[in-house]
Amino acid sequence: MPKILIVGGGYAGFYTAWKLEKALGKNEAEIVVVDPLPYLTYQPFLPEVVGGNVEARHAVVSQRRHLKRATMITARVTQINHAKKTATLTPEVGDPWDITYDIIVVTAGSVSRTFPIPGVADEAIGLKAIEEAMEIRDRIMTNFDKAANLPPGPERQRLLTFVVVGGGFAGIEVFAEMRSLGSALLRFYPQLRFDDTSFHLIEAMGRIMPEVSLKTSHWVLKNLAQRGAMVHLDTQLKSAVGGVIELSTGESFESDVIVWTAGVMATPMLKNTDLPIEERGRLRVQADLRVIGDDGIVPDAWGAGDVSAVPDLTGAGVGGFCVPNAQHAVRQGKRLAKNITATIRGEAPKDYYHKGLGAVAGLGPGYGAFQSGKLGITGFPAWIMHRGYHGLAIPTWERKIRVIWNWVLGFFLGRDIVSIEARTEPRLAFETYASRPKPPAAAAPAQAENKPIPQVYSEPAKK
Repeated sequence: MPKILIVGGGYAGFYTAWKLEKALGKNEAEIVVVDPLPYLTYQPFLPEVVGGNVEARHAVVSQRRHLKRATMITARVTQINHAKKTATLTPEVGDPWDITYDIIVVTAGSVSRTFPIPGVADEAIGLKAIEEAMEIRDRIMTNFDKAANLPPGPERQRLLTFVVVGGGFAGIEVFAEMRSLGSALLRFYPQLRFDDTSFHLIEAMGRIMPEVSLKTSHWVLKNLAQRGAMVHLDTQLKSAVGGVIELSTGESFESDVIVWTAGVMATPMLKNTDLPIEERGRLRVQADLRVIGDDGIVPDAWGAGDVSAVPDLTGAGVGGFCVPNAQHAVRQGKRLAKNITATIRGEAPKDYYHKGLGAVAGLGPGYGAFQSGKLGITGFPAWIMHRGYHGLAIPTWERKIRVIWNWVLGFFLGRDIVSIEARTEPRLAFETYASRPKPPAAAAPAQAENKPIPQVYSEPAKK
């Protein structure tokens, strides 16, 4: 019975394992999934988590709960030696060990791509993980708490100035949700006014959201401007040292919350493998998702998702490859499961082909943008389409029900505005007031040192 090792439990890895479980009989293959996290993060919901419209736990999907037959290992794959068909697993606690396999599926995903801009590594926060979305949300609300106690001035202005770098879908969506959250919070802070808050998005190109038409992108810009959110086009971030934002236009201001969404790159782990990678660091695969090198197909090696350079047979992809998004990763995972099943049963795999029906973005409650070919829909109808699509796209009915119910409650009760930033230091309160053993008395050693030396007397000698 062949052992299938799936490296990464994100969209592509989760769907590959999920569909393999359904397609293969119990005695046809052993499935092992390795991921450093025990859950899949549904990244399209991260902006809504920031805005407080989706509960953070509902934007992730438990791997162990829904992958019934697969063996789950919570660890990092730090090295792959495909020549020997072994992979090195490194857990959070304990020593690394090697695992053998017969078939490997590399779906390790991507990480935030940054540039060596001074201050970014120290001050900015990404938007790839649920923990990052929670931190952004909590910091926004905590900053409002702090600013409400301060008089007008530079310190309060810094706390209420928020910056997003990157004008793609993720950047625009989180920027709009942040502005929406900031506006909603003002009614609870009578000390603050709308003009006290500042929201800036920095985009190096001359437009935003390249997936939609210029007309639709202009509507988004106008909508954001009407809501008090400023977009800086044709502008580069020069420095963020100490939270001081310096732009290529010469503008400068301070911010306490800087969100980086300017691109992704394949996980660097691929450098520690003997599998072929291309110039951008992605796994080389052909259209049927089999890994391919200079000498042809690499036997028993497959790849999909953001970590792989998957040819886009529709011709719509940038540079001829599928763009790194959830829509492709999910569908590639499904095709990958079918192709692996086919090869195990002696059948031929099929090429991955998917022509997107369009792109949809949520811009905060009541606002959205949809583009399909020349058709562009904006405003409330597009927002409904965004929620409808992603409410059904998140894996498993258990999660769909939780998310949709969360939206229903939000419609009647409003968004939750509780900040729990203290979760980052959960032991602080306990540590502060915990009783500790009293230190040994300082006088005890001194007393011992000053103890008088006993005198020894002897009787005088008799004459």
